[in-house]
Amino acid sequence: MKKAVLLVPLLVICSGHFIKNERELDWWETTIFYQIYPRSFADSNGDGVGDLNGITSKLEYIKEIGVGAIWLSPMFQSPMYDFGYDISDFYAVHDEYGTMEDFEALIEKANELGIKVVLDLVPNHTSNESVWFQEALNGNEKYYNYFIWEDGVIDENGNRQPPNNWLSHFRGSAWEYREEVGKYYLHQFVVGQPDLNYRNPDVVDEMKNVIRYWLNKGVAGFRVDAVNCLFEVDKELYGGNYPDEPSSGRTDVDSGSHDSLDHIYTKDQNETYYMVYQWRDVFDEFKQVDGMTRVMMTEVYATIQNVVRYFGEGDLNGAQMPFNFDLITDVDASSSAADIKRAVDKFLTYKPVDKDANWVVGNHDNSRMATRYGSSLVDGINMVVLLLPGVGVTYMGEEIGLVDGYVSWEDTVDPSGCNTNDPINYWKSSRDPERTPFQWNAEKNAGFSTSDKTWLPVADGYETLNVEVQRAAERSNLKVYKALAALRQDKVFRYGRYDSLALNDSVFAFKRWYKHHTYIVVINMRDEEHVVDLTYFENVFGQVRVILTSVQSTKREGDKFNASALPVAGFEGIVLKLK
Repeated sequence: MKKAVLLVPLLVICSGHFIKNERELDWWETTIFYQIYPRSFADSNGDGVGDLNGITSKLEYIKEIGVGAIWLSPMFQSPMYDFGYDISDFYAVHDEYGTMEDFEALIEKANELGIKVVLDLVPNHTSNESVWFQEALNGNEKYYNYFIWEDGVIDENGNRQPPNNWLSHFRGSAWEYREEVGKYYLHQFVVGQPDLNYRNPDVVDEMKNVIRYWLNKGVAGFRVDAVNCLFEVDKELYGGNYPDEPSSGRTDVDSGSHDSLDHIYTKDQNETYYMVYQWRDVFDEFKQVDGMTRVMMTEVYATIQNVVRYFGEGDLNGAQMPFNFDLITDVDASSSAADIKRAVDKFLTYKPVDKDANWVVGNHDNSRMATRYGSSLVDGINMVVLLLPGVGVTYMGEEIGLVDGYVSWEDTVDPSGCNTNDPINYWKSSRDPERTPFQWNAEKNAGFSTSDKTWLPVADGYETLNVEVQRAAERSNLKVYKALAALRQDKVFRYGRYDSLALNDSVFAFKRWYKHHTYIVVINMRDEEHVVDLTYFENVFGQVRVILTSVQSTKREGDKFNASALPVAGFEGIVLKLK
C-alpha cells in the first residue's frame, strides 16, 4: 500500500506574515484613464474647434501627469447635431477633427510615449445622414431593416400620431415620421439619431466589423455609449405592437420629459447583456493574437444590480469596466462623510469579488467635479478616485480643478439645452458648461485656439486657472494630482486591502494596507476643523506620517501626528502612512 502524500500550498513566510504571490496586473488595471472631449481639448488649425492633431501635440502633457490611457469622445464622421454621438460613418474621421492619417499619427505618437488610446463606440444609433439610413429611405431592404419602423395610429380626429407614448432623452416623442416609407422610425435620442435594430443579425455583424476595424488600427479598446438602450422589448410578445411605457410618477418633471416615464420597455432589456458579451469575444480575438488586452468600458446609468451584470455571467465575459457613476449621481458638495462612504462602498459591495472597481467623478454629460463638489475639495476627491482600490478615471481638467463655464442662451449649442426652448432655465439641461475649452495658459482663448471665436466660449477666470500657472506654482491641484498618480503605483494601492469610516458627519477616511505597509486617506467634506481618532481603524496606533496633502493644508510632508488625535482643517485632504 502506497503512502498518501500530503500536498501543501507553498507560502513564503516573512516576519511572521503569510504572503501570497502577487498577481501580475494587466495594463488597464494599473493606469489612469483620461477622457478627452476632442472639440474642447486643443485646436491645432485655428478654426475654433479642437482636433486630433491638437490632442497629439498634448500627449507629452498626458504622460507628464501620470496618465497611461486616453479615451476620446466620438471622433467619427458626423453632422454634429449631437456633437459626434450622431455618427454618419463609423469607419471615417470627422472632417473638423482631421484625417485618418492624423488619427494614425496620434496612435503612433501615443505608442512612442506608452499611452493607450481608447475610442468611444456609439452602437445604439446612427445619424439620419448616414448611408445606412439614406439607403433605407430609398427602399433598400437590407438597410431598411437596420432600423426600427412602425405604423402610426389615427386618433379620433383623423390625425396620424406616433405608435405609442415612448419619449426621447431630449424631450418629446421618440418616433419621427418619414414620408418616403410612410412609417415612423424610433430615435431614443435626438431626431437625427435613428436607433439601430439589434434583433437584426446584419446589424450585429456590422457593429462587430466596426469594432474590428478600429482595433486593427491600433486602438486599445472602447468606451461603449448608452449601452442599456440597445434593445427594446420584443413586440411579438405584445401582439406585434410596442406597448406604452407607464408613468414614472415624478411630479417634478413635465409630460414631455424623458423622466416622466418608467422605461421598462426601452432600457435594460435582458438581451443587451448578451450583446455586450458577444462584443467582448471580438475584443478577445485580438488578445489571442498578440497577448494585449483590449478593454471595454460600458456607460450605463442604471440600478447597481444591472450595472454589475455587464461584468459577465458564468463563463461569459463582459466589460472589464462597467462605469461606476455613484460619485456623480449619489453625492456632491452637500453630502456627509457617511454619504460618501455609502457611495464608495456600494460599488465595492455589489461588484463580483474577482473584478475591479472603477471610480468616475465627471464626464462630458455632467457638471464638472470642481463645480459639483467645490474647488476646495478638488484634491480630496482626486485622492478618492486615484487611491481607492480599482481603476481611476479622470475627465479632462479635473487635475487642475477646472469648473463649469458660463454659456449664454445665444451661445448654447447642446440639444439638451436648445430643445427646452427656455432662454431662462436652459442651463439646467444643457451640457455645454462642462464642455467648455480646456485651459492651458493665460493667452488668447486660454491657449486652446488662436481663433477669434471658439465653438464654445472659454470659461471666465482662465487667466489664473490653467495648466501653465499650476505648473509654475509651488503648490497646486496639478502637482497634487501628479503626486497621487505616482503614489498609486505603490503596491499598497495596487494590491492592498481596503476599509473605510465616516469618523463624524464631515470626515471620511479610508485605509489601504498590504504586507507591512498601511496608508490612511482623510478627507474633510466641510469647512470646519476637527480632531479625529484614526485608531477606530483596526491595527492603527502610534504615530502617522504625512505623505501628501491638499493645496490649502498647512501640513507638510514628513509631519507626524498621533493617530488617536489627528487635527483636520476645513476641506483638508491628507494621505498618511502608519509608522
